[in-house]
Amino acid sequence: MSEASGNLVYACDQWEIDLSRRELRSRGIPVPLGGRAFEIVTVLVESATELVTKDHMMERVWPGAVVGEGTLHVHISAVRKALGPDRAMLKTVSGRGYRLLGSWTTQQREGSAPPVYSPLTRTSGAPPANNFPALINRLIGRAAAAQFVRDLVSAYRVVTLTGPGGIGKTSLAIKAVRYLLPDFEDGGWIVELASLSDPGLVPSTVASTLGLKLAGEISAESVARAVGGRHLVLVLDNCEHVIDAVANLAETFTRLCPRTTIVATSREVLRIDGESVYRVPPLDVPALGQAAPDYIMQYSAVELFVARTKALSAGFSPHAEDLGSIATICRHLDGIPLAIEFAAARAAVLSVQGVAAGLRDRFALLTAGRRTALPRHRTLRATLDWSHELLPETERRLLRRLAVFPGGFTIDAAAAVMKDTGFDASAVLDGIANLVAKSWVALDKSGAGARWTLPETIRAYALEKLVEHAEADVAAGRQAFYFRDLVTPQARGARSSLSDEDLARRVREIDNVRAALDWSFSSAGDPAIGVDLTAAYAPVWRHLSLMRECRERCERALLSLEPRVTANRSLRMELQMALASAIFVTMGPAEQTKTLLTEALETADALNDLNAQAGGLSTLLAVYSFRGEYGRAQIAAERIEQIAHRIDDPLLIRFAYQQMGAMLITRGRPREAQQYLERVLRFPAVPGGRHSAIYYDSNDHAAARAMLARALWMQGFAEQALNEAHLSLKELQGTDHQLQLCRILYHGICRIATMTGDVATADREIARLIEAATRLNALLWATAGHFLKGKLLVERGEFAQGLLILRDAFETCGRTGWRLSYPEFKGALALAFAGTGLLDEALGALDDAMAAAGEDGHGWYAPELLRIKGEVLLQQAADQSALAAEDCFNQAAQMAREQGALFWELRVALTIARLRVSQGRRHEARAPLASVYDRFTEGFATADLQAARTMLEGVPP
Repeated sequence: MSEASGNLVYACDQWEIDLSRRELRSRGIPVPLGGRAFEIVTVLVESATELVTKDHMMERVWPGAVVGEGTLHVHISAVRKALGPDRAMLKTVSGRGYRLLGSWTTQQREGSAPPVYSPLTRTSGAPPANNFPALINRLIGRAAAAQFVRDLVSAYRVVTLTGPGGIGKTSLAIKAVRYLLPDFEDGGWIVELASLSDPGLVPSTVASTLGLKLAGEISAESVARAVGGRHLVLVLDNCEHVIDAVANLAETFTRLCPRTTIVATSREVLRIDGESVYRVPPLDVPALGQAAPDYIMQYSAVELFVARTKALSAGFSPHAEDLGSIATICRHLDGIPLAIEFAAARAAVLSVQGVAAGLRDRFALLTAGRRTALPRHRTLRATLDWSHELLPETERRLLRRLAVFPGGFTIDAAAAVMKDTGFDASAVLDGIANLVAKSWVALDKSGAGARWTLPETIRAYALEKLVEHAEADVAAGRQAFYFRDLVTPQARGARSSLSDEDLARRVREIDNVRAALDWSFSSAGDPAIGVDLTAAYAPVWRHLSLMRECRERCERALLSLEPRVTANRSLRMELQMALASAIFVTMGPAEQTKTLLTEALETADALNDLNAQAGGLSTLLAVYSFRGEYGRAQIAAERIEQIAHRIDDPLLIRFAYQQMGAMLITRGRPREAQQYLERVLRFPAVPGGRHSAIYYDSNDHAAARAMLARALWMQGFAEQALNEAHLSLKELQGTDHQLQLCRILYHGICRIATMTGDVATADREIARLIEAATRLNALLWATAGHFLKGKLLVERGEFAQGLLILRDAFETCGRTGWRLSYPEFKGALALAFAGTGLLDEALGALDDAMAAAGEDGHGWYAPELLRIKGEVLLQQAADQSALAAEDCFNQAAQMAREQGALFWELRVALTIARLRVSQGRRHEARAPLASVYDRFTEGFATADLQAARTMLEGVPP
């Protein structure tokens, strides 16, 4: 393959084979194709219509591996399917090999650099990461099926395993994909969807499993863009009840994630382009009338029955007379593995003949004469009915009550839903142990502590029984009550900090909390429980970046509160704060956010709840900052500082100092800001395991360093500023605080690198900010990144492109009501207008910016706005404009001196020196610039100081 720069593409008519991007395209649209199948296309197109033998093909695509022709045929079929109506282009030469027909030409495409892909096969190092559960028992009778599924997974981008419940789709998928893990550098992940009741939660569940921290509304597209070019395999398990959402997600991944393979298990196919469907067959069963022991024992269904019975009863050894009964059982169960395992569990206790007799009686009405014509899930239901009837009534009641836990349960949770039945904790534990032994309940080994789950099919069955016995609302109410008490703290203010253990426990119960909330706000529910639970769980949604869900849940809870009931005041306040935070992160309506927080703070003041006041003010401070209301933001910061000292909370004091420093920077007081920010850094690091639930930013060291960098840079200490900006990023290493990373990039290195003329660093870090914010679906930070990108383009003289990006960012702010660093970016917009000859528009933008700076106290950028206005006025080429420009420069210089902003002084002095040289007043140009330049002690490699030095050398004394 060519090593030339650009994208190497083979083209023929409507088809393109892009070797750099590993894409097969039809009329420019990528066609889904698995990794190995694309390797076959590569071998064929590089041979330029020549014959490629089967041996050569297998050696190239599967080097060093023993591969049968059946595997090759699967992949050839995948290529033909991808070629669609042009499948005849791939010609088979019988007994010899294959040839790709057509006149293929080679092209080198210019444009963005192609993604860098690592080799398909992993040859060394640690095994790829995965979360696949261990297959404790050998998967019997599935060797051929597993091999076929492996071939499909390496040939197609989307493979769906379909079949009736209990057929073994999940086990087969895990067995097949686990074998292929070395082919996926970024690992394999199984996403369990059975517990979801809302299809809209499919993207967030996938994101959570993959460890993606996405802010704002989480969609299939935002998750796919976050995954990007990672080489991984994703198993979406139990999709049938959310099939449309899964199909949309799979289709989106196929389009946006070129190296992700999806394996779905579902009773219904996805029906999307590029999907390969494998219908999982039942296990083989002996034909009726065949009684020879050797004949019966060769069937996989019988082998499974015997193996599972032996596992449960060590002394079990089937006799010849038993085998006939076992064959009968397997036939009646249609070879469905789950049903056979239930039967084996009973055979370990009862005789095989007894089980066979009971089974025949139970299934007679369902299968006699026309069994194969019935829906196959009815066979599994019959198996469950029969097995359920064998349980004692106490275990039946326990089983159906346990169905209210979609996310699994502990012994305490199980005891809570059985409280009205007379069961104590000991009886519940005994009952669970019995249900585990009978394969109704499974031990959850994914975390610490004793926890159990009901398999999806069994839980659905048990829920039906719960309704039949008119116990659904009772059980759901007790479940909701239990989780309300588990999650809701007893003491006011206890939500301000959560330990790692507290947070992990709450995260694990998310599906149970969702179920509890759904019931609480139903017609039969108790809204009071739902309100309490929503308020208490809001910090968890925030930690998981499920801000859309947080917003919807809080809105629903608020609707349930009577506005004039005094007892509801505290809950309403907490819900308003949580909702405001969610709206803020998702860049919802700014005025609604302010209204919510204003009302919440009025309640907090009336209740004299200092923790709540600090929490509300911290979010309100952020809202004011991103609304451009910096004067109000400083007042909020001062109030937080007062509260922090009153309650003597070091975390809150540190946060208050950091916010005060930030506000002082915006007001143009860098020396005072430096003092506050350095006080933050003198505080010890926050002890591990504390997670802020009310404060906007809990990593104050990183935020303080980013802000300190700006304070130092304004005072002329460019090298120290760059050092602090880099240290602010280092503070976040080893953590997964992606939203904080966005904030630190925005306030720190992105700004400092731009201002000091380090274009390469600025370009890289701004791109990093935009990429992270886009991946998180954090519109607020994505917009901030685009503002910085537009400003950088203007600084580089790319005015038209910068103008386009800045206008788009301002349009987003105008639509939502937010104003991100309004004067600064309006100044950049003015320069963009001036650079494209739109002087009137430039002056209009500057008037807006300076009005905002004067109104909101955004003083730090005012000297630069005056300097920019002077430069725009000079472009008007009128004597009066020149006088007005000099007046702007003089005002800017005076203001910069008052602020102690040496960097602004330098820019103004440099502009004045250039003006005087252009006016022929060279003798007046040097002294003012030299007086400013000589006050610098570092940063002489930065762009402005280098420009000043060049000017001084060109204008000798």
